[in-house]
Amino acid sequence: MAVSINVTSIAAYPARVDNPKATAKTLAGVLDLDARSLQSKLTGKKSFVWIKRQSTAKETNAVKELEIPGINFVTEYNRFYPQTTLAAQALGFSGMDGTGLEGIEFYYNQQLKGVDLNFTIFKDALGNGFSAGPGQSTDTSGHNLVLTIDNTIQYIAESALQEAVDEYSALSGLALVMNPQTGAVLALAHYPLFNPNSYADFEKSIWRNRALTDTFEPGSTMKIFSAAAALEHGKITPNEIFFCENGAYKIGKNVVHDTHKYGWLSLQQIIKYSSNIGAVKVVEKMGARNLHRTFRDFGFGQKTGIDSPGETPGSLPHYSSWSKIDTGAISFGHGISVSAVQMITAISAIANGGNLMKPYLVRAIVDQNGNIVNAVKPQKVRTVISARTATIVKNILKTVITEGGTGVNAALDGYTACGKTGTARKLDENGEYSKTRHTASFIGFAPADDPEIAILVIIDEPQGKYYGGIVAAPVFKKISQQTLNYLNVPPEAGPTKLRVSRDNGAKG
Repeated sequence: MAVSINVTSIAAYPARVDNPKATAKTLAGVLDLDARSLQSKLTGKKSFVWIKRQSTAKETNAVKELEIPGINFVTEYNRFYPQTTLAAQALGFSGMDGTGLEGIEFYYNQQLKGVDLNFTIFKDALGNGFSAGPGQSTDTSGHNLVLTIDNTIQYIAESALQEAVDEYSALSGLALVMNPQTGAVLALAHYPLFNPNSYADFEKSIWRNRALTDTFEPGSTMKIFSAAAALEHGKITPNEIFFCENGAYKIGKNVVHDTHKYGWLSLQQIIKYSSNIGAVKVVEKMGARNLHRTFRDFGFGQKTGIDSPGETPGSLPHYSSWSKIDTGAISFGHGISVSAVQMITAISAIANGGNLMKPYLVRAIVDQNGNIVNAVKPQKVRTVISARTATIVKNILKTVITEGGTGVNAALDGYTACGKTGTARKLDENGEYSKTRHTASFIGFAPADDPEIAILVIIDEPQGKYYGGIVAAPVFKKISQQTLNYLNVPPEAGPTKLRVSRDNGAKG
């Protein structure tokens, strides 16, 4: 996804240039440069100046044919990205001198660039180099990185994301795919895209890896972790029922609303139908302390430690500062800010049975001969909930994708899945929640009982339709369906007869 190639740069030793004015005029015509600026360089006090860094082959050959005294040709390395826009925000890019400036290129710059060496060059009276210090036999080449990102899965995620952003005229979108058992990031997709080969042609705001650097209010996807808190620490059962006030619940001067008028709902139904009032009632029973404790255990309000620069910890205020309405709002994902990588890491802990894994983008560092210098092993951060609680939450999340659930548009063909929709209003500049600007999301994993992939989809400010179940859930379905097929995960629906016939055939 990133390679270094040899390029030629054109330089000059001004003291050896016979006619600076004529030379500047000639070079300016060949290299499409400003003659005055070149002449200024050639008449300056510096003993060495760059004429044009990383010139094209055509330009280099044209200058060589001129055979101008004092002009030199220096071999350099240029970073090239063969896949152009693929995973650009995750990879980042390097500058003219090969130093990483963004993303993985920046984070692993020391490993990629190799060892710096100092050489002593001896010169005669005319400035000609004629000898050097002792040679170095040690290999000083930089190392290579083997990423966890899979090109095919990355392309699948970017394509599905782009379709949704374009269809709903949204500002932007994010999609992450993770192996929930290990924390390895299989895809980290952004839209709009940019080409790191010509990064200067794009706005700087598009360069950054927003999955790590930006926060958002998650909305109803946080009900997953509120339910986990209730089951793990609140002594609440999946079938325990709560009165949902027929769609409007007054807390002091504030009123919490549901999109539909619900009466009595169980914990399982509160998640399936995404009842805000139900989430508030659950947290009222278990207490703010247990909710805060669980959110912290899942990694919210702190950095995940992923190997990429600029990660934000998000924001999770201490429960001692929560008012009653704050507690209720946080239970359904408002009044808290999270990053996309925090969310995908947290849902993976549900998928794998309760273990929070450290997310990572590089699985190995190897030398120029392919020998492993450092192999990155999956790292368990902590156990956040019991396997029993994780199983109960999985079973609840299965129902979200069934008929009547908010995530029915995420249902897969041939595979079971778990997931949750999220629709959050964005804050306006005046600090109030907007009635027209939303973040639509869907988070989940598949297959349900033995998850191979966890996926998060975020669509920022979709126009017209803006609910997560309508805008983001179909993206989850596209990515899941194609990725599971690509990974050769056998469908769960009706494989028995096929396997039996194959076995019999193999036995003759």
